Amino acid sequence: MSIFQAIIIAIVEGLTEFLPISSTGHMIITQQILGVESTEFVKAFTVIIQFGAILSVIFLYWKRFCQSFDFYWKLLIAFLPAAVIGFLAGDYIDALLENVFVVALMLVIGGVFMLFVDKLFSKTVENQTIGWRKALTIGFCQCIAMIPGVSRSMASIVGGMSQKLTRKNAAEFSFFLAVPTMAAASGYKFLELIFYKEDIKHLNFVLNTDGVKLLSDNLLTLTIGNIVAFAVAILAIKFFIDFLTKYGFKAFGYYRIVVGGLLLALLAFGIELNII
Repeated sequence: MSIFQAIIIAIVEGLTEFLPISSTGHMIITQQILGVESTEFVKAFTVIIQFGAILSVIFLYWKRFCQSFDFYWKLLIAFLPAAVIGFLAGDYIDALLENVFVVALMLVIGGVFMLFVDKLFSKTVENQTIGWRKALTIGFCQCIAMIPGVSRSMASIVGGMSQKLTRKNAAEFSFFLAVPTMAAASGYKFLELIFYKEDIKHLNFVLNTDGVKLLSDNLLTLTIGNIVAFAVAILAIKFFIDFLTKYGFKAFGYYRIVVGGLLLALLAFGIELNII
């Protein structure tokens, strides 16, 4: 993977990670367009550059992260369902990630659902405080995104709206929840790169010299990828909050249907698609 290809992939990551349109589906299309081979490093790269996207949330909302312990307590409660289910069903989830048909199908189904989200969850309440029950519910909703193509952002935002939060407040809590969730995913992928995967599961960290060399040889690529993802994600978050507040989800629904339909059409014509 060249530096140019890494920059393009990082731009796609930054644009799609916080929008309810599934970053996975866009990674598939980007990979095919660029002709990027699905190597072990490329798979790790697309997850590790999420650190840059995470930092964009902290950068934009740093005051919220400096408020109180209660803020972190709610994030922990919301994060726990994904952490537990991800740990117990990790191999099954990885298998689903290799299935492009599942990604495409869920893009379309999620898109159709989003056409009606604004009407289904139009009622809000004056009290927008997020208690532990609301946080836990949003956390369980986020777990739906373990099905590739659903979109973590969409699942958690809809979860927030189901708890009578406004679109803006639901989206912002989704951003906050992304920090521990994506940090855990990126951190685990990083560990898999420098330690043997089988040993990590048993908390026996045996250094993988090949993985360390792969990381050191591509350190510049990873650095550039994170910087680009950080900068682009800042713009994407600002755009999304404004657009969502004014216009709702319908446009994203139509967009998902088009992208998912494109992937299904490519599969129908026998074009082989690979997951990054």
